[in-house]
Amino acid sequence: MGLPSFRLLELHDRLSRGEPLEKAKIVTMLSIDSKTFQRDIDKLREYYSEKGLGDITYDRKHNCYRLEKKPDQLTKKEIFAICKILIESRAFNKQEFTEIVDKLLKLCQKDEVKQVYQAIINEKVHYLQLQHGKPLIDDIWKLRQTITEQHVIEIAYKRADNEIRQHEVKPVGIVFSEFYFYLLAFLMDDKVKYPTIFRVDRIQIIKVTDQTFPVPYHQRFSEAEFKKRIQFMYSGELKTVRFAFTGVLEALLDKLPTAQIEKEVEGGVIVNAEVFGNGIDMWLRSQGDRVKLLEEESYKYGNDTK
Repeated sequence: MGLPSFRLLELHDRLSRGEPLEKAKIVTMLSIDSKTFQRDIDKLREYYSEKGLGDITYDRKHNCYRLEKKPDQLTKKEIFAICKILIESRAFNKQEFTEIVDKLLKLCQKDEVKQVYQAIINEKVHYLQLQHGKPLIDDIWKLRQTITEQHVIEIAYKRADNEIRQHEVKPVGIVFSEFYFYLLAFLMDDKVKYPTIFRVDRIQIIKVTDQTFPVPYHQRFSEAEFKKRIQFMYSGELKTVRFAFTGVLEALLDKLPTAQIEKEVEGGVIVNAEVFGNGIDMWLRSQGDRVKLLEEESYKYGNDTK
């Protein structure tokens, strides 16, 4: 342990885990003198500063050195919030969820891990995965790469009725909504001018072909813009709906990002929103007498093929 390289690695590991370095204990443990310890601290300070890993500060109250995180590193509050999102989304199966959360906890300082762990332990232990139970991370990344490289892919897709269909598609986006990840892809015949939606967990086989497809920059697909206009992941033609709304305006604007308030009326507002497909109908019906549909205008892009 007396070799400089081993000493520095040992101190680095302890600091990275959030452990305080007490001079007296370290000097005894590594069989070094005070000057050597101080030189090691100075070298580590220089290294951390150069790499942007944080600052080694002296804690006078507890007579020890600590690694203080930079502002761009995750805090325990942020890690807790991310863990809560993962828990509530139920996006991953139990194994992938546990692995992600455990890695997030390792980003906490040692004295913070227990605080975050105790705050989520009950929900972590009783995490309820979705019925499909499939690992998804590898498939999601594989699909993301085909989108980036613009490769045509062949997929075997298991529909809700358990029938498996073969599709050759041009993948353009991945979105997450209501528990599930979805692949957005255009069919090869180009007859349908909007993307077909496939649940990633239902894709049984992904075969990447050598065929690529060009997408001019000005025509590049925007997942963010598509997500603004889709409800309940029902694809279909692009259309504008116009309705009177007397419910909570904040909830409306959060649900329909493309909603435009035309004018205020007694007890509510007149709204128009641009949306894809018929998923909007489900939401409008769910609002009961708070919504009255006034008119609907479709842009003829084809039939709904969810």
